[in-house]
Parts: sequence; C-alpha cells; structure tokens
Amino acid sequence: MEQFEKPKSHTEKGVFEKVKLYLLRKPLPSPTDGRKFDHDFAISTSFHGVHNIVRNRSKIRRAIWLAVVLGSVSVLVWQIYSRLVNYFTWPTTTAIEVQYVEKIEFPAVTFCNLNRFKADAVARFGIIYFLWSIVSKVFHAQEISANSTGSQEAVDFVVTHQNFSITEFVKNSGFYLSRSTLLSCNFFGKRCGPEDFKHIFTEYGNCFTFNHGENIQEKKKVSVSGRGLNLVFDVRQEEFTDSSALGFADAGIVFAIHSPKKEPQFDGLGLSSPVGMHARVTIRQLKTVHQEYPWGECKPDIKLRNFSSYSTFGCLKECKARHIEKQCGCLPFMLPGNGVECELHKYYNCVSPVLDHIELKELCTMGTHNSSCPVSCEETEYPASISYSTFPRQNALKHLSKKLNQSEDYIRQNLVNIEINYSDLNYKTTQQQKAVSVPELLADVGGQLGLFCGASVITIIEIIEYIFTNFYWLCLFFLLKIPEVTQWLPASQNHPGNKNRIEEC
Repeated sequence: MEQFEKPKSHTEKGVFEKVKLYLLRKPLPSPTDGRKFDHDFAISTSFHGVHNIVRNRSKIRRAIWLAVVLGSVSVLVWQIYSRLVNYFTWPTTTAIEVQYVEKIEFPAVTFCNLNRFKADAVARFGIIYFLWSIVSKVFHAQEISANSTGSQEAVDFVVTHQNFSITEFVKNSGFYLSRSTLLSCNFFGKRCGPEDFKHIFTEYGNCFTFNHGENIQEKKKVSVSGRGLNLVFDVRQEEFTDSSALGFADAGIVFAIHSPKKEPQFDGLGLSSPVGMHARVTIRQLKTVHQEYPWGECKPDIKLRNFSSYSTFGCLKECKARHIEKQCGCLPFMLPGNGVECELHKYYNCVSPVLDHIELKELCTMGTHNSSCPVSCEETEYPASISYSTFPRQNALKHLSKKLNQSEDYIRQNLVNIEINYSDLNYKTTQQQKAVSVPELLADVGGQLGLFCGASVITIIEIIEYIFTNFYWLCLFFLLKIPEVTQWLPASQNHPGNKNRIEEC
C-alpha cells in the first residue's frame, strides 16, 4: 500500500512546487496597485450602488448609500435563501384534466365464484380448507394459529399424501368456466364465450379474466357509452360448497376490474354480486401520473421480470417469490417465475413460515420510494358504482326455467347477471407536477438579483474575478514577504524547523 501512496505524494508535491515557483517569478504588487484595483472595480462594476459609495465625497451620502447597498444585499440573501429552501422541499402541484374521446379501451375483468371447491372434493379431502388458507397466504397476510383444530390433521394429511398436488386439485375441483356455467356472454353487441377468458389463480381459487393482456389486440374499443360487457353465470351451489366456519358463507360472483396489463387484486378492490341479482356496474377510467423521487415516490427505472408493466401488486408477488425460492428452493404455483413448483409439504413446512418471516421483518414493503415496491409512475384505475335489481323478474323466471330445464327455485338460487358499462366516453387524468422547476428557480433568483442589486450573471463573474485576483495577490504576499520578515527575527526565534514550516505553508 505504501508503494502506491509514495508516488502520489511526490506527484502532489511536484505540482505544488511548480505552482510555487510560478508565483515567485511574479512581482509583488504595491499597496498603491491594490488600492487602484479596488477603486477601479468599485466604479466600474455593474453591481448597482457600489460606485455611489466610492464617488460621493460627502460622508453622510456615503453612509446612506452603504446602508442602502447592505440592506439590499441582506434582503437579497434572505429572498434567495427562502427560494432555495422552498425548492429543496420538492413541492408539487396536481393537475386534473378530463379528455373526451370517440373510443376508449375496455378494462380487463376477472371473475371468481365465491364457492371455491366442489362438494364431492371437499367430502374426500375435508382438510382442503385449512391447506388452502396456507397456500393463499401468498396474496395477503393471514395469521394461522399453530394450535388450530386443523393443524394436527393437516400434518397427518401432508405425511400420508406425499404426491398430493394442490395445483391439480384446485384446477379439477374448483369452479371452472364452461358453456354450462357461463350461460350468456355479450361484449358490445357481439357474442363471447369461455374461450375469451384466461384462467388465473387467486385467493378465490380458479378465476377467469376477460379481455386479458394476451388477447387485448383482438378486442374492440368501446365507442358508445352505456354498452359493454353483459354476462349470466350459474354458480351451481349444489356442486360447490365452502366452510362458513372460515367466513365464507356467501353465494355469488366476485369480480375485479383492472388494467389488461396488470394482475387482478381482490383484497380491498373486489366487487361482488349475489345470486338472484342483476348487478349494473358503471365505470370511469382514471389515469394517475406520479412524479419520481424526490418530488414524488415513484422510481421509473424499476422493471419487473414477469410482467410487461410495473404495478405495486405485481412487484409484491415477485418480491415474495424471490424470498420463497431462495429459502425453500421452490416456487408456489400462484406466484410468477419459472422455478420448481412447491410440493404440499413444502407449503406447510417452509413456504408458510417464510411468508410469516417476510411480514415480520417487512422484507416486502410498498408505498414510498425506498420501499421494496414503490408506487408506479403511471397507473390506470376504474372507479365503479354498482346497483342491484332482482334477477330474473317474475314473468322471465318461467321462460328461463323452461329454457334451462331447471326449477324456478334453482334459477333464483344460482343465476347471477353482471353488466359492466362506461358511464361516459372520457377519462380523467390526475397528474402530479413539479411546482418549481430548475429554470423557474433560476428565473426567480435572477429576478431577485436584478430587483435588489441590479445584478446579473456578468456581475457575479465580475465579483468572482475580483475575489480571485485578491486571493492571488494574497498568495504572493505570503510567499514573498513572510520569508523576508523571518530573516530579521532574532536567532533564537529563527529555528530551522519554523522556517521550513513557513516555507511549506
């Protein structure tokens, strides 16, 4: 290490010696030259008021002008300081704009049955509710007590069913979309069917997304308000059942309206329609643009590996997937990635404890710029208002009963009608903007300089030149005069060490 430091010190010393020799060759200016330079600067500078202090012969006038200049400089410093403090608080403004269009993109809609598993499957595997509660923890925080009644039964089930695939069980035993469960589908005057939906796993098990990202180019944009997506589902309550002890006592369809480029999020954002009801949903498109840090909380350079566009929910899923794959060596089927799928015993013995550890240590956080998943810089939401009416009405009930060859009681207890339309062909953009930009800050500071001192960039350069010249003369004085003075000091005070120290300075 020392071999590398010595050449560096010699180099620095060599540069210092060259500068010192250059300055020693220059003549030392006389006090008269210094006073003349100060006088010339005072009468020629564009800094207003300074020449009035120098030229006036009256002491009273000089004092007045000195007070005026010092007062103006004081106010100027205070104004510039307040402008800089305001700028570095990174203030923002919010602009709201409503734009009307002839055509508007229809969102994606993900539908799930509130009853997750078939009755015969639950009869064969009664422990499935407890196992599914562990598996679905990847979507949200969910406390599972180790002393719960299903815990020991779950341990026994995991031990005795080593080859049990929770993925295949949910696919085969959960709600599935077909011609018999999707009785009617109409999108903007055209028929649609189960082939227009994409299967996806959520905390509700099997769910299906209409207008998903893979076929978004095939869908037409809506050009008339009041027309959109109309569906009739058969939830089949006699085939599907859920445990009311776990809080699932409803029958109907739950759905989430989201951007086709993003994953559906049901936690806090899901809408539901009970059986025997016609749900009319009117939506509006709301685009929100956030500023990057430090003005806002977004980070535009963040990219996701498994999603085409960034979203906080997708980021959280990838964050959990990374930690689980690192700790358990496998990946839950509900999380994105190409890792090896976790077996059932891994969910119980590894995945669930890791998820608890992630929540406890806050390894996957969201919101602020320094969190694992900050807010997205641009996001599209679909605020919805929903109203209900009885479905079907009395005279239509008999017609549907004959058409479907089902009893009227069955129709009332199993059919759900959902209609999703745009209220208006417009979208609202809420954009976060910088309240003070760099050009505005420079213009503000320049205005304060001109108002109080009549100064400009050229004036600042003049002052810098004046200070630099005086500093240059000061260096010459210390290099030329100080050694001469030390030669006249008494021998007792003129020690070689002191002399060397002064020359080095």
